[in-house]
Amino acid sequence: MSNEAVQEAEASGHFAVFSSQNSNFRYTYNKIREVKSYRIGELFAAYRDILWDEGRHKYNVSSFIGEIDEILLGERFSTFDQNTLDNLIGTLRQRGNSNATINRKMAALSKLLRKAHKMGDIHSLPEFRRQKERAGRIRFLERDEEARLFAAIRSRSEDAYRLSVFLVDTGCRLGEALGLIWNDIQEHRVSFWITKSGRSRTIPMTERVKEVIKLPPNTEGRRPKGPFAMLTQAQYRAIWNEAKTEVGLGADEQVVPHILRHTCASRLVQGGIDIRRVQMWLGHQTLSMTMRYAHLATNDLDGCVFVLEKPRGDEAPPQPAENSVFASPLTTPTPARSSRKAKGSEPVKVSRKRSKGE
Repeated sequence: MSNEAVQEAEASGHFAVFSSQNSNFRYTYNKIREVKSYRIGELFAAYRDILWDEGRHKYNVSSFIGEIDEILLGERFSTFDQNTLDNLIGTLRQRGNSNATINRKMAALSKLLRKAHKMGDIHSLPEFRRQKERAGRIRFLERDEEARLFAAIRSRSEDAYRLSVFLVDTGCRLGEALGLIWNDIQEHRVSFWITKSGRSRTIPMTERVKEVIKLPPNTEGRRPKGPFAMLTQAQYRAIWNEAKTEVGLGADEQVVPHILRHTCASRLVQGGIDIRRVQMWLGHQTLSMTMRYAHLATNDLDGCVFVLEKPRGDEAPPQPAENSVFASPLTTPTPARSSRKAKGSEPVKVSRKRSKGE
């Protein structure tokens, strides 16, 4: 390279010094960054408070990341390739993790790695593909199960009982209820601001919800921040587990506090509330999440039985009710207007003029 080329390169800043056979120059870039490597656990410690709010979800994510770091044997990464991710998923499946559980763990890992990549800590990312999940059964409480369970809870804690009634009649998540403050309750409605989807919602309250948000008259000391601020998730779950064992539901793994949200949704659908309103009530981000409960709207299929049982030629089955779960102004027929006929009216005779030649 000529001296002119070297001088031009120095001026452009591509390198400061050049080394050749004729001249002793050192070739270096102006901007050099040391490539570092990190453990997954170290990245989580750096970004967990930025990416996740305090609460049970953050606790679960911490457990997920800890397991992933353990599977990877604490290996340090500057890049996270596809082969590493595929081996990780394979190990989780060998440990008996369902596809739904793997998806939750990979969602946490993906969120962490994307942040690390954005900050320059990880220099390449794999493609995260969602595993296909099976639609499982949705368990909800029958009325008698609710009565027995709530009675056992009430015998242990009046506050836990009040919270249980609130959860089943509002369908809110446990964290949403515990995060309520008094200003969130206005007249006959309650607003949830701290939600999983990040979208606030306001719903009306049932009569028994209006009763349970009132503090017992024997409450002593300072007024708590909200109607259920005296409880924590851990305290409530401990009371719940003791009560469900007492009433014979201890072996049912699906009887967890979240079942009260399923119960509320199921009762709304079975009561004829359309899916869109149920979505708004529960605060689901997408309608597909609410459609899990649509199969409970069995009244919409009653007309099918009529068609199958009646022979051909019989009159058509009745139209779906206007309050059907899938009712829509575009699909619900409007009743035809009946024509009025005066009493004793004679048939109208139509006179016809005779044409020429008749």
